[in-house]
Amino acid sequence: MANLTITVDDEVLKQARMRALEENSSVNAILGRYLQDYAQADAARQRRQDALDALLSLAQQCSCGRAGQTWTREDLHER
Repeated sequence: MANLTITVDDEVLKQARMRALEENSSVNAILGRYLQDYAQADAARQRRQDALDALLSLAQQCSCGRAGQTWTREDLHER
């Protein structure tokens, strides 16, 4: 583990400590999680894009459809 020194406004740090305490955490733990998420954001974005691409590919391969048929609100909610 590496140590990191940052400069932050005193009031901001005070508020962050109070909020972290309310969440049973610490500013250190919160910043550590944030930096981890920040560092991995590109990989997460790529995974979401890959999943979307796969879904769109499946949708294009699907041979089902409505064959030009349309429905009215009443048709869809017929009881």
